[in-house]
Order: sequence, then C-alpha cells, then structure tokens
Amino acid sequence: MTSAQSSPEQHSHTEGHSAGLALIVGAIGVVFGDIGTSPLYTLKEAFTPHYGLVNNHDTVIGLLSLIFWAIMTMVTLKYVTIIMRADNDGEGGIMALMALTQRTLRNGSRSAYVVGILGIFGASLFFGDGVITP
Repeated sequence: MTSAQSSPEQHSHTEGHSAGLALIVGAIGVVFGDIGTSPLYTLKEAFTPHYGLVNNHDTVIGLLSLIFWAIMTMVTLKYVTIIMRADNDGEGGIMALMALTQRTLRNGSRSAYVVGILGIFGASLFFGDGVITP
C-alpha cells in the first residue's frame, strides 16, 4: 500500500468524524437560528427610557458585548456540553429529557408527576416560541 492510499479503517474513521462535525455544526446553526433573533429585540428594549441608558458608542458596544457573551455562554455550556449529550434512544428535545428524568424516579411518585407536568409545560413553551418566532 502506498502512502497515497488509505486503509478502509482510516476512510470510515474520517467519514464518521466529518459526519459528527456536520451534526455539531448543524445543531449549533439551529440553536443560533432560534436565539439569534433575540438580540434584535433586546437591543431595542435596552434603549427604552425605562432603563435610563444613554444612546452612545460605549453603551452600544457594552450591550453588544453582553449579548454576544450571553449567547456564546448559553450555547456552549447549555446546548453543546449538556443537552447534546442527553439522548433518549436517538431522540432529543424536552419530552426526551423528561423521559430520561422520569426513568430515574420511582413510578407513580409525586416527583415523577411533577417532572411530567414540567415536560408538558416545556413543550408548550417550545410551541409558543415556534408560533411567535419569525
């Protein structure tokens, strides 16, 4: 075998790595697509007279920095390191997280009931977000 050729093991490892990378980039894109519109509303709201912020260069840069780092922290810590690892037999989302949590609880317990209600509430919030997001 020459150095230009690769073994089947190396080829499948490269394909698996690129497929995983594509899934990560896609997931981050979905998250940023959803929460990426929020800063537009945040910036407009921040300059309402209620908060008393002065519309100048330093305030705008400070707000943009705050928004940027809040989104980066939320996406990196919450979605990539925690949520992307939680999986219910290949399924994700609030209902999958609810099912994973309920597996650790005793059947019929008050805690399992509360987790079920919180899961339904979370799904409701998701549907509401889907309705109002442009």
